[in-house]
Amino acid sequence: MTLSKSLYTRGIQCPKALWLKKHKSSVLTPTDASAEAVFETGNAVGALACELFPAGKKVEFSREHDEMLSTTEQYMEDGMPNIYEATFSYDGILVMVDILRVDADGVSIYEVKSSTSVKDIYIHDVSIQHYVLRSLGFNVKSANVIHINSSYIRGDELDINELFSVVDVSQDVLELQANIPHVLEEFENYLSDKTNEPDIDIGKQCKNPYECDALHYCWRVQRGIPEYSVFNIFNLGSKKQVELYEQGIVDIKDIPDSFDMTAKQAGAVSNYKSGVTHIDKVAIEEFLSTLTYPVYHLDFETFQQAVPEFKGISPFMQIPFQYSLHIEHEDGRLEHMEFLAPDGIDPREHLARKLCQDIPRNVTVLAYNMGFEKGVIKKLASTYPELSEHLLNIHDNIKDLMTPFQQKHYVTPSMNGSYSIKYVLPALVPQMQDAYKELDGVQNGSQAMSAFANMSKLDAEDKEKMRNALLEYCELDTLAMVRVLGRLKEVVNK
Repeated sequence: MTLSKSLYTRGIQCPKALWLKKHKSSVLTPTDASAEAVFETGNAVGALACELFPAGKKVEFSREHDEMLSTTEQYMEDGMPNIYEATFSYDGILVMVDILRVDADGVSIYEVKSSTSVKDIYIHDVSIQHYVLRSLGFNVKSANVIHINSSYIRGDELDINELFSVVDVSQDVLELQANIPHVLEEFENYLSDKTNEPDIDIGKQCKNPYECDALHYCWRVQRGIPEYSVFNIFNLGSKKQVELYEQGIVDIKDIPDSFDMTAKQAGAVSNYKSGVTHIDKVAIEEFLSTLTYPVYHLDFETFQQAVPEFKGISPFMQIPFQYSLHIEHEDGRLEHMEFLAPDGIDPREHLARKLCQDIPRNVTVLAYNMGFEKGVIKKLASTYPELSEHLLNIHDNIKDLMTPFQQKHYVTPSMNGSYSIKYVLPALVPQMQDAYKELDGVQNGSQAMSAFANMSKLDAEDKEKMRNALLEYCELDTLAMVRVLGRLKEVVNK
């Protein structure tokens, strides 16, 4: 059996996922742009963390692992105090230690993560590194996880000592050591059979600590679980969900009428079974009466930085770089305003000033799931005091287009029990169902975030194409809001 530390932690989450990766990887969902962006962020954070331990050398990656093993050995013989990506192998288990601190009386392990806390799976990650090094005869003095300090706020210069938190997890790692041989033996038993998949049912491990790339295969292909199922009505792993699943019930229409549920759960099940659209005209009309014209339909796009590049930014803070604004007049006339920041600069002040130009005081601003837009504006107001009065006026006049759907005033089975715009838009405005799919380059928020974050890497021609793609995508978001509001007005006026 050959394992890397990533395969080991995959097996810890689910041995079947490990088996599929080794013997049937074709069924796994390929990584998307969002996952690739996370991977790139991890690499960048890992490289920066090495600066906490200067005077070191990196073992360059090679598919010929023997080269990496040999280089590591040479660095240790040379008395190198810090080795990055130090590589070791024991009994078929290959580990690359992000940062290895080498002292005369032993070594210390430092695992770098781009998250903002220590997760249980990280302890398993470090524990297999500890196991390999101890098995090779090293005295492991300590085992540590380095993660991002979310409370850090960048000043004029980046302070990596404040950016990173170093957590000693030695005791937790030591407590796992005795069981590792048993875990490896279990993995060996599973992997030795290259034909038959492990008989492991779906469960919480499918999404914890990460959403498994075998989820589609295990849920949809093998078990035929529909996209909207009992798992949407009842929390995964909850007693009621388990009870239904053990009875072979996954489709909502198969839930017995006598099954014990809360009123909210029963309502969702009843609506789905009936196939009938429920519209509370009185409640919708009451919501519409709170709007004044012109209505300013607003949508922000934001990106995040694990390592803050601009003064006043915290790790993973939502940084607004773009907005779309459809201004809807009472007679139906539409105006469109937009903003997209240049890349490579702090976009916040430019965006805030343009927003104050485009949205007057004391007008109705409409957002979908307004908590996000309000949070962005409130942060801008606290950052730029000279604009705060106007920004807070915008903030205080935001209303939420999600409300009629969240409050179940408009419910149709095709929404799959959700009030997300992803389901509401095609249900109310089916002609827009394929509008996002037809966009070239950017089709969702994750792609928009990644596109802007990586804009500086593009040449002039590709950059112009990507900027146009971002503008088209964001404009469609607010146009979708206009169409949804229009549909609500139609049903009230029927």
